[in-house]
Amino acid sequence: MEEPYRVNGKITAREVRVVGENVEQGVYPVSEAIKVAQAHGLDLVEISPKADPPVCKVIDYSKFKYEQKKKQKEIKAKAQKTVLKEIRFGPNTDDHDFNFKLKHAQNFLNEGCKVKAYVHFVGRTIVFKERGEILLLKFAQALEEVAKVDQLPKLEGKRMIIMLSPKVKKK
Repeated sequence: MEEPYRVNGKITAREVRVVGENVEQGVYPVSEAIKVAQAHGLDLVEISPKADPPVCKVIDYSKFKYEQKKKQKEIKAKAQKTVLKEIRFGPNTDDHDFNFKLKHAQNFLNEGCKVKAYVHFVGRTIVFKERGEILLLKFAQALEEVAKVDQLPKLEGKRMIIMLSPKVKKK
């Protein structure tokens, strides 16, 4: 794995802007900047290579890498993992079953899960495509308070699928 930052001898610029704690800040030739860092028992790390001149910080590189990893882990932990719940209908689903599945979908959406609802056509029921589409649109309409439609009903093989995701609550 390649190091994301250039350290000490790997810095290619002739002059660098040196920053850091207990260090005289300013622009130095690279060789002098490295000597300053070594005098403090630390490393010279190029933080902003695109700046003119590049910015280098006098720090303990291993400690710096550890801090960066920790930050990345925190960011990853805060990122929400999207859970997808599926709800299956038949083209002839009656009202009671529809309402039962609707309640489940509302609970899933309130928990922050995405919902993939589909009508599964078995055998000759494929002739009732319109019923399936009407059922899914009715389902989406019933959930419009808590969900937004990501994908309108679409036939994929023997399934007609609609994707819903939770609405972001306004504070």
